[in-house]
Amino acid sequence: MSKAQLVFIPSPGIGHLVSTVEMAKLLVGRDDRLSITILIMKFPFDNKGTSYTQSLSSDRIRFLDLFHDASSTADRNSKAPDPLLYDYIENHKTPVRDVVSEIVSKSESESETDSTPRLAGFVIDMLCTPMIDVANEFGVPTYVFFTSSAGFLSLMFHIDTLQQDITELKDSDAALNVPAYANPVPAKVLPSVLFDKEGGFTMFINITKRCRETQGIIVNTFMELEFHALKSLQDDHTIPKMYSVGPVLNLKGGSSNEAQNSQSEADIMRWLDDQDPSSVVFLCFGSMGSFDGDQVKEIARALESCGHRFLWSLRQPPLKGL
Repeated sequence: MSKAQLVFIPSPGIGHLVSTVEMAKLLVGRDDRLSITILIMKFPFDNKGTSYTQSLSSDRIRFLDLFHDASSTADRNSKAPDPLLYDYIENHKTPVRDVVSEIVSKSESESETDSTPRLAGFVIDMLCTPMIDVANEFGVPTYVFFTSSAGFLSLMFHIDTLQQDITELKDSDAALNVPAYANPVPAKVLPSVLFDKEGGFTMFINITKRCRETQGIIVNTFMELEFHALKSLQDDHTIPKMYSVGPVLNLKGGSSNEAQNSQSEADIMRWLDDQDPSSVVFLCFGSMGSFDGDQVKEIARALESCGHRFLWSLRQPPLKGL
């Protein structure tokens, strides 16, 4: 039987990379005919991805770093961070095209011996929808790996269908009847990025529209966690097929200071074991989420006032200019 190869394209950032790698490991573990090439876009100041992938390459999962002309990236001061990230990904289409061309050429030249797997498709991160264009050039299907929740995916699709500018609802008392949510959602509690008309809102709407062009959306969740949202998405025949594959987790972690991390983890687990069931709030704002000192103090005051025990994953902001 012929072998097949998938091209995975995670967005920059260790959080998206780790979940992508775990998904790739699950797939190759299910079918011996499958191999995966993961194309990595790296920020100039981010070395975590390299240290993470160095020990993970195998016969059927390989990692290739992508490089592009940094001068082609838009001026950092001219755009908000979210559109800037989208442009950064867009500017990697040429190096992705070059790598995939080599994969296809090698497969075609060795087709008689069947030693090189054929290109079967792209699996792209939720932020990497510009790469749909590259997949189309090679005539292969594209699937989106959506690393956020089914609930947020449902919200994006719903906003895309509204005959209304959602940015006008900022600070209003309006509520949205999102099909995937059991109750109406006050507009004022939506993510602030959705109210930035020149920035995040336009980017997320573009992402949503492009997701509709794909052959399927793989969501890192499971039915018992988001039954209402997944059922709503599966019943909506205007969007691609949904595949809930979660929870896709990396429970081993990985750091240059494993001894210290192991001790910290042991202390945390010991403390959690001493708490009553369902009595602890967990806060984590992603691998790149950070706040300034005043914001941290405000969040801390609110946490202390809420009366619940909490576990907070907190990181320092990156150095200015990076």
